Amino acid sequence: MKLPATPAVKVGISISIATGLYGISFGALSVTSGLNLWQTMALSLLLFSGGSQFAFIGVVAGGGSGIAAMSAATLLGMRNGIYGMQLNALLRPRGWRKYVGAQLTIDESTATSTGQTDPAEQRRGFWTAGIGIYVLWNIFTLVGALAGSGLGDPKQWGLDGAAVAAFLALLWPRLKGREPVAIAVACAVATVIAVPFVPPGVPILVAAVVAALAGWLSHGRRDEGLEPDIEPYGHPAGRHARGSAPNAGAERGDTTDPAAAP
Repeated sequence: MKLPATPAVKVGISISIATGLYGISFGALSVTSGLNLWQTMALSLLLFSGGSQFAFIGVVAGGGSGIAAMSAATLLGMRNGIYGMQLNALLRPRGWRKYVGAQLTIDESTATSTGQTDPAEQRRGFWTAGIGIYVLWNIFTLVGALAGSGLGDPKQWGLDGAAVAAFLALLWPRLKGREPVAIAVACAVATVIAVPFVPPGVPILVAAVVAALAGWLSHGRRDEGLEPDIEPYGHPAGRHARGSAPNAGAERGDTTDPAAAP
């Protein structure tokens, strides 16, 4: 059966290639951080959450305990559970698709799906991005792990800073207001202060507590929801939902202007 060349499928395929290739970095960093090939592949096959995986090996590479590594990975992976609630209501998967879909629920598959207005396109976008990234991420994780075992000291190649650079690249586009920037700065300061006094892996937990407290005490709008911050092709998902009532139709894909109707 030929895969339809719809906009959601095209976006899903392009995101799959870009994200999958990045698995090389994870595989190389993982084995140079002390994990063996099978442990590295288990993280990609079972955990399958890039941010959580990088957090795990980052703590391990810094000499942190297994509990600290798992805690850091869990904190970053909690967002996937929130995505899952949104996608379950949006896609309404049945039977075995629920369990497979849960494994494929990541940032990219969620953004590709919720960036569409047509229900069929939402499903195509999710499954194309989810399956594509899962397959390519694991293939390139294996490539990176096999290559990384012969690289020696990761500092020699700058790989010890690759995960940090990747996190910054992912974080920066999300800082779209003064409050998020202030929270990010506060977390960074807390991390820097904590580094000399606590074991490796704990500073990221300190930053998470600071972010949680800031969110709890935040005075942001009550109507802010789970809108994606990636808009694949011009559908500003969630942005107009917080505006005036006439914009609600546009959010659902109805482009008819009531004022221009005969």
